[in-house]
Amino acid sequence: MAAASAMLDGVHPSLPSNAKDSNSYILGNVGRHNIVVACLPADHYGTNSAAVVANNLIRTFPSIRIGLMVGIGGGVPGSVDVRLGDIVVGYNVIQHDLGKVIQGSRVHRTGTPKSPPSSLLAAVSKLRAIHESRPSRVRSFLQEMIIKHPKMTRYTYPRSSQDRLFRATYSHSPALATCDSCDTSMLVYRPFRMDNDPVIHYGNVASGNQVIKDAISRDEIAQELNVICFEMEAAGLVDALPCLVIRGICDYSDSHKNKQWQEYAAATAAAYAKELLIEAVPEAVIEPRLKSSDSCSAGKTSSFVCIW
Repeated sequence: MAAASAMLDGVHPSLPSNAKDSNSYILGNVGRHNIVVACLPADHYGTNSAAVVANNLIRTFPSIRIGLMVGIGGGVPGSVDVRLGDIVVGYNVIQHDLGKVIQGSRVHRTGTPKSPPSSLLAAVSKLRAIHESRPSRVRSFLQEMIIKHPKMTRYTYPRSSQDRLFRATYSHSPALATCDSCDTSMLVYRPFRMDNDPVIHYGNVASGNQVIKDAISRDEIAQELNVICFEMEAAGLVDALPCLVIRGICDYSDSHKNKQWQEYAAATAAAYAKELLIEAVPEAVIEPRLKSSDSCSAGKTSSFVCIW
């Protein structure tokens, strides 16, 4: 929530408390788009919790039509060179833990791909085209965030030396608190990047209630479903609220998972969301139908939502 809120151009007055809505909100704007930032309760994860948040949000803000689900996820290294801090934009969301056991104890996954609204996919395509001729503004938005909020130093780039990808067959020892003592001969070689700017990837996102911390399982699911990112909330949201999933990569969904990159990954995802709103989402896409229970500034032209 902190990263998404830090990207707001302005903050609006808070709502009065509502006994029927347990969500916490921050209201504001990005350009001429009204923003409602909501988040999951502390230590509540998974698709069910996300669905509860979405349903509460829709009751409190009935004019909202589409959303951005902004947060962190685990990357799938392989044919796509996903690194920590990179951004994944989800063209489809697939629930990976939905399925049935068939002959031979094999799991047949039955989750079907769910796409964002066509208007948001069009906005993503427009921004991709813009990036063909000029760099993304993600880096500049991250710099502006630190200038406006100097205490958010934890949301800056950690160090490239801390971005370690180990072979899928090499598991992290429970006896080691960090990866500093892991066997460096088991690191996967990857080409050197000229800068630390996050790369934006586009593809399918796997969502489910299970935390993926095993590289072998990660690769099996990724190959079967053709996904490049794992996360834990989107499958519970997309049925309640049409949305685009934007994830900053904070780990590789393996046993070496740690929290060192979470803040920076959250910031890169939020920065991309801001750029998408400013550069590519037209006001007509989310024509407002403000009602009395919507207390975003009526002087703005549209109502939107970011959920993280």
